[in-house]
Amino acid sequence: MTGFAAATGGRGDYRWAWDIRSVNARGLDLRLRLPDWIAGLEQGVRAALTGRLARGNVSLTLRVTREAGGEEIQIDEPAMTAVLSALKRIEAAARLHDLALAPTTAAEVLTMRGVQMGSGAEEDTAPLLKALMADLPALLDDFTAMRAAEGRALVAVLQGQLDTVESQVARAAAAAEARAARSHELLRENLARVMDNAEGADEARVAQELALIAVKADIREELDRLTAHIAAARDLLAGQGPVGRKLDFLMQEFNREANTLCSKAQSTDLTRIGLDLKATIDQMREQVQNVE
Repeated sequence: MTGFAAATGGRGDYRWAWDIRSVNARGLDLRLRLPDWIAGLEQGVRAALTGRLARGNVSLTLRVTREAGGEEIQIDEPAMTAVLSALKRIEAAARLHDLALAPTTAAEVLTMRGVQMGSGAEEDTAPLLKALMADLPALLDDFTAMRAAEGRALVAVLQGQLDTVESQVARAAAAAEARAARSHELLRENLARVMDNAEGADEARVAQELALIAVKADIREELDRLTAHIAAARDLLAGQGPVGRKLDFLMQEFNREANTLCSKAQSTDLTRIGLDLKATIDQMREQVQNVE
């Protein structure tokens, strides 16, 4: 499920900016870009995200900068050179893979581990960590609110698609009834033809085989299961909490029944309805990937 939120904050001479966004994914994939010199930050952020989110490819970036105070910032030249060299290698590798990276600012380099001497690398970062973690819930509230708004829109889309599937199942049932009378007539004709051209054939056995063919062509079970799947999908959409994975599995069951219906169709009308049904189910499967 897609979403976006951003927030800024500050404490003392530190300033920060949060950025979180997500795109569709089968599970929860967290990609964090955080300052590595703040002890415990990644663990805290990861725990907060997994506690609020269940699905999506989520990217979160935190940029922390420090304003110049009364004392001059001391830079560890060898550490800065090592950081710049590493960034250069990373950017070169990205270009080889046709990847475009966001430019790294001087302020970001300054906050990397070891670049600052003295307070930047050695001071107690616990107060800063506490302030950052206190800032995070509001960001996640905005983020989940945007995802919830998209979710409400998706429910309306999926409900409409379920209505279409329900209509197609009803059309398939009507087509199957119309086919049944003609199928019985064909079975009788085929039995008579077989008996006329198969001297000594066991009439009861031939009738049994033809009846078995008729049973294999019966689609009532598939229609019943599709009806049950529609009800289950509606219940999931009306419920609370993450339902994306359950809907994803249910779409596989929808598709399985539609495939079986098409293989048993034995009529142009029923085949056409089955193909329409498969097309609607494919559209639903695409939308379900957006549901948490």
